Amino acid sequence: MSGMIGVISQILTYVVPFLLVLTLVVTVHELGHFLTARAFGVKMDRFAIGFGRAIFKRTDKHGVEWRVGWLPLGGYVKFSGDLDATGVPDRAGLETMRQALTVKHGPGAERDYLYFKPLWQRALVVAGGPFANFVLAIFIFTLLFSLVGVELRPARVMQVQAGSPAAAAGFQQGDLITHVNGKLIADGGEVTRVVALSSGDPVRFTVERGDQAVQLTATPERRVETDRIAGRVTVGRIGLALGSTRDEIRHVRYGPIAAVGQGVRETGAILNTTLTYIGRIFTGRESGDQFSGPLGIAKASGALTNAAVAANPEPWAIVRNLLLTLTSFAAILSVGIGFLNLMPIPVLDGGHLLFYAYEAVARRPMAARVQEAGYRVGLALLASLMLFATWNDLQKLNLFKFLGGLVS
Repeated sequence: MSGMIGVISQILTYVVPFLLVLTLVVTVHELGHFLTARAFGVKMDRFAIGFGRAIFKRTDKHGVEWRVGWLPLGGYVKFSGDLDATGVPDRAGLETMRQALTVKHGPGAERDYLYFKPLWQRALVVAGGPFANFVLAIFIFTLLFSLVGVELRPARVMQVQAGSPAAAAGFQQGDLITHVNGKLIADGGEVTRVVALSSGDPVRFTVERGDQAVQLTATPERRVETDRIAGRVTVGRIGLALGSTRDEIRHVRYGPIAAVGQGVRETGAILNTTLTYIGRIFTGRESGDQFSGPLGIAKASGALTNAAVAANPEPWAIVRNLLLTLTSFAAILSVGIGFLNLMPIPVLDGGHLLFYAYEAVARRPMAARVQEAGYRVGLALLASLMLFATWNDLQKLNLFKFLGGLVS
């Protein structure tokens, strides 16, 4: 009996929050495609969230079937006339489709189908999904900045580790970091984020020491640490303990316009961090061990859930903390999914945009055989990426032990 209770507890802690957040992010992504296509008068057959047998479905007045599958791990919009997963027929395929539609529905019927829309409209339909993810992230961050606010903790140096890069650079206890690489710093978390992704690269600091502005340069060293959310991580560190005095901490709640600006900046910061990390992988300065797949994301959502519950045992506080934690997590995940879908891999939105870019230059769709080959390569790349991310999850989060706990 206790084992069953433990399994249920693990499911409620790890699986349910992950599925709720993922379903929200995927639904918004597919709505981005759907609403953009609807604006251009594109005919669609189905809007689906989840896969497998339908647990709910109905057809609206436009003939679109709205469907919820029993396996909530994705979703899709099925456009009328879709040929296959590549989604972009070549010139011969378009002509065959045009003739078939003319026979079935009469002359001009093709105007309602995606593949016969102007190129710019097709591109916007494809880009609508990732764009919606970025809008969702900005919307969530805007709400958080305006309704909840944020605590700003200046980057005051509380301790300098002996023999560390910070000590070699000349940092002293009591220094206030005001700029990193020329950028004004309002919160210590910004310093940590820059240093974490700069191992091996010199980082320039401006610190306030008494009434003087002192310029210091430190090169972060790579360290392996255990994070309570992400598990085992490899990050850059310079050997500083940052903190703030009680008088320095400020709680700021932004007005509507300022909150939107902050939401855009926060979304941009997440994208910049992602691009920086990927760039460092390609230049050999990072190993890629921080990529996470569904298992790692589920583990992170569970850790965040546990932290939110432990913060305050009062029921109202648990609900509030869970809501704030999971919505913030949804915003971060939404940026990640939006970025992932823009990668130029044929099975993703970015791959379709790549085909459209070729069509814009060549004045004709790419040959069907090339698209099919690209699709197969893209599918292999995506599968390899997912396997790599899952292996990272199993290694850095010790998920063999975690998964064993689900059935013990």
